[in-house]
Amino acid sequence: MDFRLNEEQQMLQDTVARLVRGEYSFEKRLEFSETNLGFSADFWQQLSELGLTAVPFSEELGGFGGGGVEVQSVMAELGRGLCLEPYMQSVILGGGLIDQTGNDNQKEHWLAGIASGELKAAVGLQEPQSFYDLNNVETRAEKKGEGYVLNGRKAVVIGGHCADLIIVSARTSGDSREADGISLFALSPETAGVERRTYPTIDGAKGCDITLNNVQVGADALLGEEGNAANVIEYQAGRAIAALCAEAVGVMEMANELTLDYLKQRKQFGVPIGKFQVLQHRMVDMMSELEQARSMAILSASVADSEQSDERRRVLAAAKNVIGRAGQFISEAGIQSHGGIGMTWEYNFAHYAKRLIAINHQLGDDDFHLEHYASLLQAS
Repeated sequence: MDFRLNEEQQMLQDTVARLVRGEYSFEKRLEFSETNLGFSADFWQQLSELGLTAVPFSEELGGFGGGGVEVQSVMAELGRGLCLEPYMQSVILGGGLIDQTGNDNQKEHWLAGIASGELKAAVGLQEPQSFYDLNNVETRAEKKGEGYVLNGRKAVVIGGHCADLIIVSARTSGDSREADGISLFALSPETAGVERRTYPTIDGAKGCDITLNNVQVGADALLGEEGNAANVIEYQAGRAIAALCAEAVGVMEMANELTLDYLKQRKQFGVPIGKFQVLQHRMVDMMSELEQARSMAILSASVADSEQSDERRRVLAAAKNVIGRAGQFISEAGIQSHGGIGMTWEYNFAHYAKRLIAINHQLGDDDFHLEHYASLLQAS
């Protein structure tokens, strides 16, 4: 099987790589992280001007009609640069939910803005008690007149502090943990009753907890059919998992490069520490983990836009498990190879390690997906 990119895909990847190398140094990233926005508005503008925020959308919406491989090309390079912009949250997950469920008016009103980069979306699917189970929804949406009243809490909404549109899951019927009865709503963060608490995450981004207190929205805020959003959420979460896997590979590539450079330069007893056999073996193990992760990221990208099936579920669960394990191994082995400097905030390796740990915990960690994969095997 030929895993090489075609000419258009290679051009897309090269475009992102040049942009990241030219605009996103480690020193600039530290500055971006300390701002109220938490990322670079200028860099986001450049992403949109180059059409990169439109990659996964159809040409009718002003997009490129890209699939999993094109998204992988973008996400891997953003990972290499440790870019803080909410690309996955807004373009992949938020845009995907609207693209799959929105009516023509909603797509025209919101999706065109996401594709152009003028509108940033954030997605609140997890709650304090949910522990990766996206069907564990206690937020309620009660019918009131022609609209709804929302009450509940959403946890760790990355990019929610600066989003122009927030998409949340809420239960219109049924008990918590049931798949039936979950609906999706898109609302403005300026709506009365929406409260946001922003905080820094371990990897330098900004998280946001959202509280909904008697938030009144119209019928046009409902995305798709009432009570039938669980399958849509699962499908789009799968696309987001594939994107995270691609980003993680880019992060791992840089983590390994930094470790290898350090082993070549750092000297002890008058020789580079890379001459020591135990460190050579550790570096080989790190590269082996990267290659396994790369293979699974390619596989997940190949099924990201496929129709939902147990096979797609198994591939994505396996990929997220392998990526999570590999990321943790590379983080720990890299820190051991660097010594104390590998954990300092001023040194870039520490940030790559923290990002890998954060990716592992987004949309389910390695243990969660191992159990999910096992349950799918038992069911088949």
